[in-house]
Amino acid sequence: MRWKQSCAHEQRFRFVEDWKQNEWNFAELCDRYEVSRKTGYKWLERYQAEGLEGLRERSRAPLWHPNQVVLEVEEAVVWARDLHPHWGPEKLKVFLAREAPEVIWPAASTIGVILAREGLVVPRKRRRPAVASAVVGVVEARGPNAVWSVDFKGWFRCECGTRCDPLTISDGFSRFVLRCQALRGEKTALVRPLFQASFQEHGLPDRMRSDNGPPFAATGLGGLSELAVWWIKLGIYPERIPPGRPGHNGRHERMHRVLKEETAQPPAADLRAQQERFDRFRREYNYERPHEALGMKVPADLYVPSPRVYPSRLPEVEYPAGYEVRRVGRCGTMRWASGKVFVSKVLAGETVGLEAVADGCWRLWFSFYELGEFDERQMVIRSVRRKPIGGRCVSGQQPEVQP
Repeated sequence: MRWKQSCAHEQRFRFVEDWKQNEWNFAELCDRYEVSRKTGYKWLERYQAEGLEGLRERSRAPLWHPNQVVLEVEEAVVWARDLHPHWGPEKLKVFLAREAPEVIWPAASTIGVILAREGLVVPRKRRRPAVASAVVGVVEARGPNAVWSVDFKGWFRCECGTRCDPLTISDGFSRFVLRCQALRGEKTALVRPLFQASFQEHGLPDRMRSDNGPPFAATGLGGLSELAVWWIKLGIYPERIPPGRPGHNGRHERMHRVLKEETAQPPAADLRAQQERFDRFRREYNYERPHEALGMKVPADLYVPSPRVYPSRLPEVEYPAGYEVRRVGRCGTMRWASGKVFVSKVLAGETVGLEAVADGCWRLWFSFYELGEFDERQMVIRSVRRKPIGGRCVSGQQPEVQP
């Protein structure tokens, strides 16, 4: 025979219908449906209050549990997200703990659940992870001002149509953003005053890391530009990443992504309004935004100005005893024996040093920066070929030179 099947909702409905007919007293009715009188009265109360909807199965989850986040905390999380719409749960937790340390804030995962429930999370598209290179051609920053990174964030136009070229400078160790300036181009005349102001405010770094484009580098001997020559005279080693490898300056590029999200989508009305956004971003990035790589500290907690102050006058370039010293003329040439050898136009008026390495072969230096090898028999200078090995750029048997 087929078994009779019925759901709990149907059993409650039949219980109520039998109760309405008054054919049994309440105790007999409960015995017939094998429920206690307490349960029977509960069903009748729900039916009288809500009708048939009151007889449906209800959730057995507790109305409150000890780990439940109170409404005030959820509202604070939403407020913090509105204040910093691009911050994730980890950063928001640190921010809230800093604002109200007396409150026991939920875990970052719980904050993420709250944000998702409120519709404040936009899932990112998953990308195939890039294969990390085993060779690194740049020096790791071991302390503040060991390496500064500089680059232009890709240009865009403000609402008024004015072109904006954001120049950014950051400290590689602490991630402290030293400059974020809206310019109208990438010329040396526009860039150099900003570096001078940064050097006067923060001191001089040991190295300046950049890509291979102007105004930071050029195609001439040693890749030197006017800006790089000035850096070397100040005792700053110009460090350039391998061409087409922006990941070698990944910390700076990561900051650029945040800069674009928070200040240029969409752009401001004009260049002045855009600069106001950059200034707000720089204050927040340096003094408020915690960083996972810094142990959830802010860059200002780790950055200190450099003890190397900006000089009022550029020092003269000096070379060790035994070097042959030549001055580069206006046309970029130096005299050797009875002839002239082209060096570089950006070194016009500067002195270069020649270190004897073999018969008729000299190593050419500008201050501590190696330019190439000079063959006096052929009267030519061959550029030095630098290749990344073990974390630093080397060339031939050249020892590591510190500025």
